[in-house]
Amino acid sequence: MNPKKVILPLLLLILVAGAFFYYNQSSAAVENTTIATKVKKGDFLVRVSATGELKAKRSEKIVGPQSMRAAGIWQTSITDLVEEGTVVGAGEYVATLDRTELETKMKDGFAEMEKLDTQLEQAKIDTAIDMRGVRDQLINLKFSMKEKELQVEQSKYEPQMVIQQAEIDLQRTGRDYDQLLSTYKLKQDQAMAKISEINAQIKQQTNKIDLLKNLNEAFIIKAPKDGMVIYDRNWNGEKKGPGSQINSWNPTVAELPDLSDMISKTYVNEVDISRVKVGQDVTINVDAFPDNEYTGQVIQVANIGEQLRGFDSKVFEVSVQINEQDTILRPAMTTGIEILTDTYKDVLSIPLESLHSDTLAFVYKQTPSAIIKQEVLTGLSNDNAIIIEHGLEASDKVLLSIPENDDDLKMSYIDKAIKDEIKRKQLEEKAKRQAQMLEKQNQVDKEQIPSSGGGGM
Repeated sequence: MNPKKVILPLLLLILVAGAFFYYNQSSAAVENTTIATKVKKGDFLVRVSATGELKAKRSEKIVGPQSMRAAGIWQTSITDLVEEGTVVGAGEYVATLDRTELETKMKDGFAEMEKLDTQLEQAKIDTAIDMRGVRDQLINLKFSMKEKELQVEQSKYEPQMVIQQAEIDLQRTGRDYDQLLSTYKLKQDQAMAKISEINAQIKQQTNKIDLLKNLNEAFIIKAPKDGMVIYDRNWNGEKKGPGSQINSWNPTVAELPDLSDMISKTYVNEVDISRVKVGQDVTINVDAFPDNEYTGQVIQVANIGEQLRGFDSKVFEVSVQINEQDTILRPAMTTGIEILTDTYKDVLSIPLESLHSDTLAFVYKQTPSAIIKQEVLTGLSNDNAIIIEHGLEASDKVLLSIPENDDDLKMSYIDKAIKDEIKRKQLEEKAKRQAQMLEKQNQVDKEQIPSSGGGGM
């Protein structure tokens, strides 16, 4: 066999293997360079993100009749309601309430009126009968008195004893007449009082029936002014639609929001709420119109958190005033908001992935000769990055992952005096920013924001 025929393929195979090995090594070197990033210098924005829902800052309630309580109707249901979003004019139809209980009360009212009318007629008949009997007795006594007077006149020539007896009979008859006359007047007053009582009950019942009649008409709800109908919500956030209950204490059926002045109501979790303050600037996006962006300002932050469905932790209600007016914005639209809580000018920052901590915060800093563990002093962070107060320069590079030789790397510490100075400056900066934020808060309109309604949550 020719040795050259064996050696040449062997050399070719060695060359291919070497090239493959070199390629892999080069690729590994490229990968190693891709896990390092430069320290960024520039403006650093700290934001709190959340989702919210549009609602009108002010709205007029469309309510059921206020007289339900006076009629003893404590709650009823909505049997019909125009579709949400319907534009109505003043006085136009909006809803109908269930009349079942009202009709029952009206039937009872008419039945009671018939009963009272019967009682009144019976009282009049009884009075007429009683008065006639007494009047007859009075007439009889009057004739008896005339007879006694004649007897007295005729007995003047009789013995004294006979005269006295005749006078006594006349006096007795006169006294009986006076007593019966007094009884007649008392019976007359008693009958009048009884009739007056029944008449008062009739008047009261008449007023009640009139109230029920007016209430029957008022169970057809009409719009108090022009506007777009937005359904009201129950205490648990559910919309009131056909079949929903309303009560006499809160007979709200729907609302007519003022669409020229909109807010976004959102909920911020308890971890971030300490950074949210009245007066902070906000960027708002509406899911229905992703190409549109609006600006706003925090106008109200709740002091007490609440546990809501869909949230793992307690949340705080935050109201954001939308600066722009836009006719396409409607209550109940979902919004994405970003609250700008802080802005730091011309500072150093690194990705959160590159920051590590043990007993102190540090990064893996890449130098021309080696990789070292560099202690750093940090400031505020946002969702992606964190401010570096000391320990790095703008030209430095830090690794995004932990190197394999982590245990062999040395730590470069920051002098304690420098740490104390940085902490002092941080406290001064914090106090300065708090003062600025307080001044901004005082400039915000303190108008009360409704806690519900207007198509909100």
